[in-house]
Amino acid sequence: MNLTKVHHVAIIGTNYEASKHFYVDLLGFEVIREIYREHRDDYKIDLRLADCELELFIIKNVPKRLSYPEAAGLRHLAFYVESVDDTVKELNALGIETEPVRIDEVTGKKMTFFSDPDGLPLEIHE
Repeated sequence: MNLTKVHHVAIIGTNYEASKHFYVDLLGFEVIREIYREHRDDYKIDLRLADCELELFIIKNVPKRLSYPEAAGLRHLAFYVESVDDTVKELNALGIETEPVRIDEVTGKKMTFFSDPDGLPLEIHE
């Protein structure tokens, strides 16, 4: 088997404007392409952050996440940052609430969580 890296992660949002604003304008992802798929009545926005891609599907009337953050499927999406404390300040200045910073008991590094507009848990980790 010749797996070399994760190509992309796909997530589902429910509000086109809110999700695009959050990931592009606030978090700084670059739009690679976006299309409206009429046959599915949804949007697909391909985003890039460094060498990782995020597929953002905007679908109306999908089931809500059952619990936070423990639900079958994707548990959370984590981003590496140089400084959790500095990133928390930046997120908070943008109006994005974060959980208290804590130390990961396995890595010994600082980390915390915040959420996207649909409640998907996002982590920042040193």
